[in-house]
Amino acid sequence: MIITDLLKQIPLFESMADVERQQLSTLLQRRQLRKGGILFRKGDKGSAFFIIIKGLVKISVSSKLGDEVTLALLRNGDFFGEMALLDEQPRSADAVALEDSLLYVLDRNDFFPFLFKNENAVRSILRALSLRLRRADDLFTEISFLTVPARLAKRLVELAEPLESQRSEPKEYKIRMSQRELASMLGVTRESINKELKILKDKGLVETSRNSILIRDIDRLKRRTR
Repeated sequence: MIITDLLKQIPLFESMADVERQQLSTLLQRRQLRKGGILFRKGDKGSAFFIIIKGLVKISVSSKLGDEVTLALLRNGDFFGEMALLDEQPRSADAVALEDSLLYVLDRNDFFPFLFKNENAVRSILRALSLRLRRADDLFTEISFLTVPARLAKRLVELAEPLESQRSEPKEYKIRMSQRELASMLGVTRESINKELKILKDKGLVETSRNSILIRDIDRLKRRTR
């Protein structure tokens, strides 16, 4: 994909003029990350923003006891680290590649001179950050009020959305993720996820294997998200 087209799909930059995105594209650097590679750890100095060209990156946090919660699984076209462009504070989470990945990197030292010259860029960033805050509010509401079965169904549907949009006739969707990783995303135990997946399997909604979950009936699964 052309770099400027990719930038146009990112809320942070979508309101910019074409000439501004063209200028911004010249500041991006490519970085490769092997499966299992660590992009950064919580507490590392933050000074760059990332766009995933290809691959899968997990954003997570861990407690002092070693428990891990997955905050997001990011794929092609997703972006992260935008706060580091603005405040240069330490990273608030870990970023690890779950697949061989290729990313664009935008460094803060290159971005700020560009930003000072482009008022549209400032407005785009404020709008994108507002959306992130709303999503955080939605996550808090989900944790507070939805049951584990509803949260599981909701997350499975969300994980299937990128696959669903690629099909003209939706059928089955294979999500490459272990039960432990899914439990980490929801902040519950693997045993709880195993129990709920067994219920969904008995109802014919999903099939499970060691490192993947096959959604067989996404319409019925959507009805369980309420």
